[in-house]
Amino acid sequence: MFLPLVASSSASTASTSFFSGSGRSFLPDACVHSKAGLRYGSSPLLVRSSSATPPSRHRFRRAPTGGRTVVVAAAAADSSYCLTAKDIRCVVMDIEGTTTPISFVADVLFPYARANARAHLAATYHTQQTREDVALLRAQINKDLAEGVPGAVPLPPSNATDQDKVIDALVANVQAMIDADRKLTALKQLQGRVWRRGFKSGEIKGEVYNDVVQALAEWDTKGIKSYIYSSGSREAQRLIFGNTADHGDLRRYLSAFFDTNVGGKKESRSYYEIWQTLGVDSPSQILFLTDVYQEATAARDAGLKVLISIRPGNAPLPEDHGFQTITSFAQIST
Repeated sequence: MFLPLVASSSASTASTSFFSGSGRSFLPDACVHSKAGLRYGSSPLLVRSSSATPPSRHRFRRAPTGGRTVVVAAAAADSSYCLTAKDIRCVVMDIEGTTTPISFVADVLFPYARANARAHLAATYHTQQTREDVALLRAQINKDLAEGVPGAVPLPPSNATDQDKVIDALVANVQAMIDADRKLTALKQLQGRVWRRGFKSGEIKGEVYNDVVQALAEWDTKGIKSYIYSSGSREAQRLIFGNTADHGDLRRYLSAFFDTNVGGKKESRSYYEIWQTLGVDSPSQILFLTDVYQEATAARDAGLKVLISIRPGNAPLPEDHGFQTITSFAQIST
């Protein structure tokens, strides 16, 4: 029997459950416990007795149930968000934690770039493209050194003849940037070059949630255009969606790609620029999907409609974030 902890007229019983072990109960990290009750994002939680064990793919913490054994299930706050009813003409999507599991970025892409940056730089050092990438990195590294950023190390002068020493210093800085998960155009541009080698060789295949693929196809048939806005370079974005493991090339569903050259994702001005580029009459005709509260706030401030994506591994949201949430693109109807 389900015991609702939070009353909600829009709540429905959940299809996804988070399990507890014997004598212990757990909540995924994105859950929030407040005076109003237990919530997963903005969704109320339902609890029932169980002795099941937690699936290993989720991280859990003890639920405040007084030692009872429970299963915690997230109930969708809204069964559907209708695009046409809200006059949405364009959908702009974040990647990590929205269309693609965070684990793919953290456990596949980042380690590959970290391990292969040196080989890429050594193989392409004298090309025009890599010279431009190095110049961009050098400017960022000099800025980091001036600001005392941890992990920044000086580069030999630009006219240095010892290529290996320059590459050593570049790699040290790049690895420190990756480890700190910094959203820097210079870093993201180089990562895209390195990932290109991995995708071309077949070492890397993109990962996109099944419900995202189904939604993209449906929106395409209804004339609703889809776009990507990510801190990763446009080249990296095209690689991820152009080489997916289960669905092949999905770029046919995507009209354009935006990266931090348009501005930072937590800056409202960036979303204004995207609106101006897309050419719709009002920013409210654009729906932005993200898992990051600060990005959602910036987009809302620019006039865009916003849904926050809740996926396994995503960071917790503020308790009273004020945004409608979804756990699947299947909750977005046309």
